[in-house]
Amino acid sequence: MRAYPVYLLIRGLGSFAGACAFTLNLVYQIQTVGLGPLELVLVGTVLEVTCFLAQVPTGVIADLYSRRLSVIAGYLLIGAGTLLEGLVPAFLAIVVGNVVWGIGSTCVDGAEEAWVSGEVGEERAPGVFTRGAQVGQVATVAGIGAGVLLAGAGLNLPIVAGAAVWLLLGVVLVFVMPERSFEPAAPAERGSFAAMRGQFVAGARVVRGRPVLVCLLAAGLFLGLGSEGWDRLQQAHFLQSLRFPSFGTPVVWFGVFSVVGMLGSVAVTEVVRRRLDPARPGRLGTMLVVAQLGVVAGVLVFAAAGEFWLAAAASVLVGLLRSVCHPLVASWLVANTEQRTRATVFSMSGQVDAAGQILGGPPVGMVGERLGIRAALALTGLLVLPAVGLYARAVALGRSRGGSGGGSAGRSRRVRREGADVIP
Repeated sequence: MRAYPVYLLIRGLGSFAGACAFTLNLVYQIQTVGLGPLELVLVGTVLEVTCFLAQVPTGVIADLYSRRLSVIAGYLLIGAGTLLEGLVPAFLAIVVGNVVWGIGSTCVDGAEEAWVSGEVGEERAPGVFTRGAQVGQVATVAGIGAGVLLAGAGLNLPIVAGAAVWLLLGVVLVFVMPERSFEPAAPAERGSFAAMRGQFVAGARVVRGRPVLVCLLAAGLFLGLGSEGWDRLQQAHFLQSLRFPSFGTPVVWFGVFSVVGMLGSVAVTEVVRRRLDPARPGRLGTMLVVAQLGVVAGVLVFAAAGEFWLAAAASVLVGLLRSVCHPLVASWLVANTEQRTRATVFSMSGQVDAAGQILGGPPVGMVGERLGIRAALALTGLLVLPAVGLYARAVALGRSRGGSGGGSAGRSRRVRREGADVIP
Protein backbone atom coordinates (compact mmCIF):
# COMPACT_ATOMS: atom_id res chain seq x y z
CA MET A 1 0.00 0.00 0.00
CA ARG A 2 0.98 3.65 -0.31
CA ALA A 3 2.41 5.26 2.79
CA TYR A 4 -0.31 7.89 3.22
CA PRO A 5 -3.30 5.52 3.71
CA VAL A 6 -1.15 3.23 5.84
CA TYR A 7 -0.29 6.16 8.11
CA LEU A 8 -3.98 7.01 8.45
CA LEU A 9 -4.67 3.35 9.28
CA ILE A 10 -1.98 3.46 11.97
CA ARG A 11 -3.35 6.67 13.46
CA GLY A 12 -6.92 5.38 13.40
CA LEU A 13 -6.41 1.92 14.90
CA GLY A 14 -3.72 3.10 17.31
CA SER A 15 -5.87 5.92 18.65
CA PHE A 16 -8.93 3.67 18.94
CA ALA A 17 -6.92 1.09 20.89
CA GLY A 18 -5.44 3.72 23.20
CA ALA A 19 -8.78 5.33 24.01
CA CYS A 20 -10.45 1.97 24.55
CA ALA A 21 -7.69 0.69 26.84
CA PHE A 22 -6.94 3.81 28.87
CA THR A 23 -10.18 5.76 29.30
CA LEU A 24 -10.98 3.77 32.46
CA ASN A 25 -7.52 2.34 33.08
CA LEU A 26 -7.04 4.14 36.39
CA VAL A 27 -10.47 3.00 37.54
CA TYR A 28 -9.38 -0.60 36.82
CA GLN A 29 -6.13 -0.16 38.74
CA ILE A 30 -7.93 1.32 41.75
CA GLN A 31 -11.10 -0.77 41.97
CA THR A 32 -10.05 -4.15 40.52
CA VAL A 33 -6.35 -4.34 41.36
CA GLY A 34 -6.64 -2.26 44.55
CA LEU A 35 -3.67 0.03 43.98
CA GLY A 36 -3.19 2.87 46.44
CA PRO A 37 -1.94 6.39 45.66
CA LEU A 38 1.73 5.52 46.07
CA GLU A 39 1.45 2.47 43.83
CA LEU A 40 -0.39 4.50 41.19
CA VAL A 41 2.42 7.06 41.19
CA LEU A 42 5.07 4.35 41.05
CA VAL A 43 3.45 2.81 37.96
CA GLY A 44 3.59 6.16 36.20
CA THR A 45 7.16 6.80 37.31
CA VAL A 46 8.34 3.38 36.08
CA LEU A 47 6.70 4.05 32.72
CA GLU A 48 8.38 7.44 32.32
CA VAL A 49 11.79 6.11 33.39
CA THR A 50 11.43 3.33 30.82
CA CYS A 51 10.58 5.83 28.09
CA PHE A 52 13.48 8.06 29.13
CA LEU A 53 16.04 5.25 29.00
CA ALA A 54 14.75 3.61 25.82
CA GLN A 55 13.91 6.70 23.75
CA VAL A 56 17.26 7.46 22.15
CA PRO A 57 18.48 3.83 21.66
CA THR A 58 15.27 2.88 19.87
CA GLY A 59 15.46 6.02 17.73
CA VAL A 60 19.05 5.27 16.78
CA ILE A 61 18.13 1.69 15.86
CA ALA A 62 15.29 2.99 13.69
CA ASP A 63 17.73 5.26 11.83
CA LEU A 64 20.31 2.48 11.38
CA TYR A 65 18.09 -0.52 10.59
CA SER A 66 14.53 0.27 9.51
CA ARG A 67 11.80 2.70 10.59
CA ARG A 68 9.22 0.21 9.32
CA LEU A 69 10.47 -2.65 11.51
CA SER A 70 10.75 -0.31 14.49
CA VAL A 71 7.10 0.74 14.14
CA ILE A 72 5.87 -2.84 13.69
CA ALA A 73 7.84 -4.11 16.69
CA GLY A 74 6.64 -1.14 18.71
CA TYR A 75 2.95 -1.83 18.22
CA LEU A 76 3.42 -5.53 18.97
CA LEU A 77 5.19 -4.66 22.23
CA ILE A 78 2.52 -2.08 23.14
CA GLY A 79 -0.17 -4.69 22.62
CA ALA A 80 1.71 -7.33 24.62
CA GLY A 81 2.32 -5.04 27.59
CA THR A 82 -1.28 -3.84 27.67
CA LEU A 83 -2.59 -7.41 27.40
CA LEU A 84 -0.50 -8.45 30.42
CA GLU A 85 -1.97 -5.63 32.49
CA GLY A 86 -5.53 -6.51 31.50
CA LEU A 87 -5.23 -10.26 32.08
CA VAL A 88 -3.24 -10.26 35.35
CA PRO A 89 -4.73 -7.92 38.00
CA ALA A 90 -1.60 -7.56 40.13
CA PHE A 91 0.75 -4.67 40.87
CA LEU A 92 3.87 -6.45 39.59
CA ALA A 93 2.11 -7.46 36.35
CA ILE A 94 1.03 -3.87 35.78
CA VAL A 95 4.57 -2.61 36.36
CA VAL A 96 6.05 -5.18 33.94
CA GLY A 97 3.31 -4.48 31.42
CA ASN A 98 4.08 -0.76 31.56
CA VAL A 99 7.80 -1.44 31.02
CA VAL A 100 6.98 -3.47 27.89
CA TRP A 101 4.47 -0.82 26.80
CA GLY A 102 7.05 1.93 27.31
CA ILE A 103 9.70 0.20 25.20
CA GLY A 104 7.14 -0.35 22.45
CA SER A 105 6.05 3.26 22.63
CA THR A 106 9.61 4.52 22.17
CA CYS A 107 10.04 2.20 19.17
CA VAL A 108 7.08 3.94 17.54
CA ASP A 109 7.80 7.47 18.74
CA GLY A 110 9.93 9.31 16.22
CA ALA A 111 10.26 6.34 13.86
CA GLU A 112 6.64 6.70 12.75
CA GLU A 113 6.97 10.40 11.94
CA ALA A 114 10.38 9.92 10.30
CA TRP A 115 9.03 7.01 8.22
CA VAL A 116 5.98 8.81 6.84
CA SER A 117 7.81 12.09 6.18
CA GLY A 118 10.45 10.16 4.23
CA GLU A 119 7.85 8.24 2.22
CA VAL A 120 5.52 11.14 1.31
CA GLY A 121 8.15 13.89 1.16
CA GLU A 122 8.98 16.66 3.58
CA GLU A 123 6.79 19.23 1.85
CA ARG A 124 3.68 17.07 2.18
CA ALA A 125 4.46 15.93 5.74
CA PRO A 126 2.67 18.78 7.60
CA GLY A 127 -0.60 18.06 5.81
CA VAL A 128 -0.19 14.33 6.47
CA PHE A 129 0.46 14.91 10.18
CA THR A 130 -2.61 17.09 10.65
CA ARG A 131 -4.85 14.75 8.65
CA GLY A 132 -3.56 11.85 10.72
CA ALA A 133 -4.33 13.82 13.89
CA GLN A 134 -7.91 14.28 12.70
CA VAL A 135 -8.32 10.56 11.98
CA GLY A 136 -6.86 9.81 15.40
CA GLN A 137 -9.28 12.20 17.09
CA VAL A 138 -12.33 10.61 15.47
CA ALA A 139 -11.03 7.13 16.31
CA THR A 140 -10.44 8.25 19.89
CA VAL A 141 -14.12 9.17 20.24
CA ALA A 142 -15.08 5.70 19.00
CA GLY A 143 -12.56 4.11 21.37
CA ILE A 144 -13.96 5.99 24.36
CA GLY A 145 -17.45 4.74 23.56
CA ALA A 146 -16.23 1.17 23.11
CA GLY A 147 -14.31 1.30 26.38
CA VAL A 148 -17.30 2.56 28.37
CA LEU A 149 -19.56 -0.13 26.88
CA LEU A 150 -17.10 -2.96 27.52
CA ALA A 151 -16.45 -1.77 31.08
CA GLY A 152 -20.06 -2.63 31.92
CA ALA A 153 -19.12 -6.30 31.66
CA GLY A 154 -15.72 -5.94 33.36
CA LEU A 155 -13.21 -3.16 33.90
CA ASN A 156 -10.42 -5.24 32.37
CA LEU A 157 -12.25 -5.89 29.09
CA PRO A 158 -11.52 -2.48 27.51
CA ILE A 159 -7.83 -3.00 28.29
CA VAL A 160 -7.81 -6.47 26.72
CA ALA A 161 -9.73 -5.21 23.68
CA GLY A 162 -7.33 -2.31 23.16
CA ALA A 163 -4.37 -4.69 23.41
CA ALA A 164 -5.94 -6.98 20.80
CA VAL A 165 -6.35 -4.06 18.37
CA TRP A 166 -2.71 -3.03 18.83
CA LEU A 167 -1.52 -6.60 18.22
CA LEU A 168 -3.72 -6.84 15.13
CA LEU A 169 -2.30 -3.54 13.86
CA GLY A 170 1.26 -4.82 14.24
CA VAL A 171 0.45 -7.99 12.28
CA VAL A 172 -1.37 -6.09 9.51
CA LEU A 173 1.56 -3.67 9.11
CA VAL A 174 3.86 -6.60 8.34
CA PHE A 175 1.95 -7.06 5.08
CA VAL A 176 0.91 -3.52 4.08
CA MET A 177 3.52 -1.06 5.37
CA PRO A 178 5.95 0.16 2.67
CA GLU A 179 9.46 1.49 3.09
CA ARG A 180 10.87 2.70 -0.21
CA SER A 181 12.86 5.84 0.59
CA PHE A 182 14.83 4.68 3.62
CA GLU A 183 18.47 3.65 3.17
CA PRO A 184 19.71 1.61 6.14
CA ALA A 185 23.27 1.65 7.35
CA ALA A 186 25.75 -0.79 5.84
CA PRO A 187 25.50 -4.32 7.34
CA ALA A 188 28.93 -3.98 8.92
CA GLU A 189 27.78 -0.91 10.85
CA ARG A 190 24.37 -2.04 12.10
CA GLY A 191 25.46 -4.17 15.03
CA SER A 192 28.19 -1.83 16.11
CA PHE A 193 27.78 0.08 19.34
CA ALA A 194 30.13 2.66 17.88
CA ALA A 195 27.71 3.10 14.97
CA MET A 196 24.79 3.66 17.34
CA ARG A 197 26.87 6.08 19.40
CA GLY A 198 27.89 7.84 16.20
CA GLN A 199 24.28 8.13 15.11
CA PHE A 200 23.34 9.66 18.46
CA VAL A 201 26.29 12.06 18.28
CA ALA A 202 25.23 13.05 14.76
CA GLY A 203 21.73 13.78 16.00
CA ALA A 204 23.06 15.75 18.96
CA ARG A 205 25.32 17.72 16.61
CA VAL A 206 22.32 18.58 14.45
CA VAL A 207 20.43 19.86 17.49
CA ARG A 208 23.39 21.80 18.85
CA GLY A 209 24.06 23.42 15.49
CA ARG A 210 20.49 24.66 15.02
CA PRO A 211 19.25 27.04 17.72
CA VAL A 212 15.66 26.47 16.63
CA LEU A 213 15.95 22.78 17.59
CA VAL A 214 17.54 23.72 20.92
CA CYS A 215 14.53 25.92 21.68
CA LEU A 216 12.07 23.22 20.63
CA LEU A 217 13.67 20.56 22.83
CA ALA A 218 13.99 22.96 25.78
CA ALA A 219 10.30 23.83 25.39
CA GLY A 220 9.53 20.10 25.43
CA LEU A 221 11.23 19.82 28.83
CA PHE A 222 8.90 22.43 30.36
CA LEU A 223 5.87 20.82 28.75
CA GLY A 224 6.91 17.54 30.34
CA LEU A 225 7.36 19.23 33.73
CA GLY A 226 3.76 20.39 33.62
CA SER A 227 2.02 17.51 31.88
CA GLU A 228 2.32 14.86 34.60
CA GLY A 229 0.51 16.98 37.17
CA TRP A 230 -2.31 17.79 34.77
CA ASP A 231 -2.75 14.16 33.70
CA ARG A 232 -2.78 12.80 37.26
CA LEU A 233 -4.72 15.51 39.11
CA GLN A 234 -7.36 16.70 36.66
CA GLN A 235 -9.98 14.08 37.55
CA ALA A 236 -9.08 14.30 41.24
CA HIS A 237 -9.88 18.03 41.16
CA PHE A 238 -13.31 17.30 39.72
CA LEU A 239 -14.04 14.58 42.26
CA GLN A 240 -12.72 16.32 45.37
CA SER A 241 -13.23 20.04 44.75
CA LEU A 242 -16.30 20.34 42.53
CA ARG A 243 -19.90 19.21 42.65
CA PHE A 244 -21.18 17.30 39.62
CA PRO A 245 -24.66 17.97 38.21
CA SER A 246 -27.43 15.80 39.58
CA PHE A 247 -27.81 13.97 36.27
CA GLY A 248 -25.12 11.57 35.08
CA THR A 249 -22.32 9.84 36.96
CA PRO A 250 -18.73 11.15 37.10
CA VAL A 251 -17.63 8.36 34.74
CA VAL A 252 -20.23 9.44 32.19
CA TRP A 253 -19.19 13.08 32.52
CA PHE A 254 -15.52 12.21 32.02
CA GLY A 255 -16.51 10.37 28.86
CA VAL A 256 -18.51 13.38 27.69
CA PHE A 257 -15.51 15.68 28.29
CA SER A 258 -13.30 13.41 26.21
CA VAL A 259 -15.77 13.13 23.34
CA VAL A 260 -16.49 16.87 23.21
CA GLY A 261 -12.78 17.65 23.35
CA MET A 262 -11.97 15.24 20.53
CA LEU A 263 -14.76 16.49 18.28
CA GLY A 264 -13.61 20.04 18.89
CA SER A 265 -10.04 19.00 18.12
CA VAL A 266 -11.12 17.62 14.75
CA ALA A 267 -12.59 20.99 13.78
CA VAL A 268 -9.68 23.05 15.11
CA THR A 269 -7.09 20.75 13.55
CA GLU A 270 -8.82 21.13 10.18
CA VAL A 271 -8.48 24.90 10.47
CA VAL A 272 -4.81 24.46 11.35
CA ARG A 273 -4.27 22.03 8.46
CA ARG A 274 -5.66 24.50 5.95
CA ARG A 275 -3.32 27.22 7.21
CA LEU A 276 -0.16 25.12 7.22
CA ASP A 277 2.43 26.08 4.62
CA PRO A 278 5.70 24.10 4.53
CA ALA A 279 7.39 27.11 2.91
CA ARG A 280 6.63 29.19 6.03
CA PRO A 281 7.64 27.21 9.15
CA GLY A 282 7.37 30.42 11.17
CA ARG A 283 3.60 30.17 10.86
CA LEU A 284 3.79 26.80 12.62
CA GLY A 285 5.58 28.47 15.50
CA THR A 286 3.10 31.32 15.75
CA MET A 287 0.17 28.92 15.94
CA LEU A 288 2.04 26.86 18.54
CA VAL A 289 2.72 29.94 20.70
CA VAL A 290 -0.96 30.87 20.64
CA ALA A 291 -2.04 27.30 21.42
CA GLN A 292 0.34 26.94 24.37
CA LEU A 293 -0.72 30.30 25.78
CA GLY A 294 -4.27 28.95 25.66
CA VAL A 295 -3.13 25.83 27.51
CA VAL A 296 -1.54 27.89 30.30
CA ALA A 297 -4.62 30.09 30.65
CA GLY A 298 -6.94 27.09 30.62
CA VAL A 299 -5.00 25.25 33.33
CA LEU A 300 -4.95 28.32 35.60
CA VAL A 301 -8.69 28.91 35.12
CA PHE A 302 -9.35 25.23 35.83
CA ALA A 303 -7.30 25.37 39.03
CA ALA A 304 -9.19 28.41 40.30
CA ALA A 305 -12.68 27.34 39.15
CA GLY A 306 -15.26 26.86 41.86
CA GLU A 307 -18.10 25.95 39.54
CA PHE A 308 -18.45 22.70 37.64
CA TRP A 309 -19.30 24.23 34.27
CA LEU A 310 -16.38 26.67 34.26
CA ALA A 311 -14.00 23.87 35.19
CA ALA A 312 -15.52 21.64 32.50
CA ALA A 313 -15.05 24.30 29.82
CA ALA A 314 -11.44 24.91 30.87
CA SER A 315 -10.71 21.18 30.94
CA VAL A 316 -12.09 20.64 27.45
CA LEU A 317 -10.18 23.66 26.14
CA VAL A 318 -6.88 22.40 27.53
CA GLY A 319 -7.40 18.93 26.09
CA LEU A 320 -8.35 20.38 22.70
CA LEU A 321 -5.31 22.63 22.47
CA ARG A 322 -2.90 19.94 23.64
CA SER A 323 -4.11 17.60 20.90
CA VAL A 324 -3.59 20.31 18.28
CA CYS A 325 -0.04 21.06 19.43
CA HIS A 326 1.37 17.61 18.59
CA PRO A 327 1.17 17.84 14.76
CA LEU A 328 2.48 21.41 14.92
CA VAL A 329 5.57 20.36 16.88
CA ALA A 330 6.10 17.32 14.62
CA SER A 331 5.88 19.48 11.49
CA TRP A 332 8.32 22.02 12.93
CA LEU A 333 10.83 19.30 13.79
CA VAL A 334 10.58 17.84 10.29
CA ALA A 335 11.27 21.29 8.81
CA ASN A 336 14.49 21.55 10.84
CA THR A 337 15.94 18.05 10.49
CA GLU A 338 17.39 15.85 7.78
CA GLN A 339 16.27 12.40 6.75
CA ARG A 340 19.40 10.65 8.06
CA THR A 341 19.04 11.75 11.69
CA ARG A 342 15.35 12.62 11.91
CA ALA A 343 14.19 9.63 13.97
CA THR A 344 17.06 10.18 16.41
CA VAL A 345 16.12 13.84 16.89
CA PHE A 346 12.46 12.91 17.37
CA SER A 347 13.53 10.37 19.98
CA MET A 348 15.61 13.02 21.74
CA SER A 349 12.48 15.14 21.87
CA GLY A 350 10.55 12.27 23.43
CA GLN A 351 13.36 11.67 25.92
CA VAL A 352 13.33 15.30 26.99
CA ASP A 353 9.56 15.10 27.52
CA ALA A 354 9.94 11.95 29.62
CA ALA A 355 12.68 13.61 31.69
CA GLY A 356 10.39 16.54 32.34
CA GLN A 357 7.61 14.26 33.52
CA ILE A 358 9.97 12.34 35.81
CA LEU A 359 11.31 15.55 37.34
CA GLY A 360 8.00 17.43 37.47
CA GLY A 361 5.62 14.79 38.77
CA PRO A 362 6.88 14.31 42.35
CA PRO A 363 7.20 18.05 43.21
CA VAL A 364 3.72 18.76 41.85
CA GLY A 365 2.41 15.81 43.85
CA MET A 366 4.04 17.10 47.03
CA VAL A 367 2.48 20.52 46.49
CA GLY A 368 -0.88 18.84 46.02
CA GLU A 369 -0.46 16.87 49.26
CA ARG A 370 0.60 19.86 51.36
CA LEU A 371 -1.20 22.83 49.78
CA GLY A 372 -4.04 21.18 47.92
CA ILE A 373 -4.89 20.13 44.38
CA ARG A 374 -5.67 23.69 43.27
CA ALA A 375 -2.15 24.85 44.14
CA ALA A 376 -0.63 21.85 42.38
CA LEU A 377 -2.63 22.52 39.22
CA ALA A 378 -1.67 26.20 39.28
CA LEU A 379 1.99 25.16 39.53
CA THR A 380 1.42 22.87 36.54
CA GLY A 381 0.23 25.81 34.45
CA LEU A 382 3.16 27.99 35.50
CA LEU A 383 5.65 25.25 34.62
CA VAL A 384 4.38 25.27 31.03
CA LEU A 385 4.72 29.05 30.69
CA PRO A 386 8.49 29.08 29.84
CA ALA A 387 7.72 26.84 26.84
CA VAL A 388 5.69 29.69 25.34
CA GLY A 389 8.71 32.00 25.49
CA LEU A 390 10.97 29.34 23.99
CA TYR A 391 8.59 28.76 21.07
CA ALA A 392 8.45 32.51 20.49
CA ARG A 393 12.25 32.60 20.53
CA ALA A 394 12.35 29.76 17.98
CA VAL A 395 9.99 31.73 15.71
CA ALA A 396 12.30 34.74 15.89
CA LEU A 397 15.37 32.60 15.16
CA GLY A 398 13.68 30.97 12.18
CA ARG A 399 12.73 34.33 10.70
CA SER A 400 16.21 35.73 11.19
CA ARG A 401 17.61 32.78 9.21
CA GLY A 402 15.13 33.05 6.38
CA GLY A 403 12.78 30.14 7.09
CA SER A 404 13.09 26.87 8.89
CA GLY A 405 16.36 27.61 10.64
CA GLY A 406 18.64 25.39 8.59
CA GLY A 407 16.78 22.14 7.95
CA SER A 408 17.09 20.30 4.66
CA ALA A 409 13.51 21.14 3.76
CA GLY A 410 14.25 24.82 4.29
CA ARG A 411 17.32 24.71 2.03
CA SER A 412 15.36 22.94 -0.70
CA ARG A 413 12.63 25.56 -0.59
CA ARG A 414 15.10 28.46 -0.76
CA VAL A 415 16.77 26.96 -3.83
CA ARG A 416 13.63 26.14 -5.83
CA ARG A 417 11.32 28.95 -4.65
CA GLU A 418 8.32 26.72 -5.36
CA GLY A 419 4.98 26.65 -3.62
CA ALA A 420 3.86 23.39 -2.09
CA ASP A 421 0.53 21.65 -1.94
CA VAL A 422 0.12 20.69 1.70
CA ILE A 423 -2.98 18.58 1.08
CA PRO A 424 -1.94 14.96 0.41
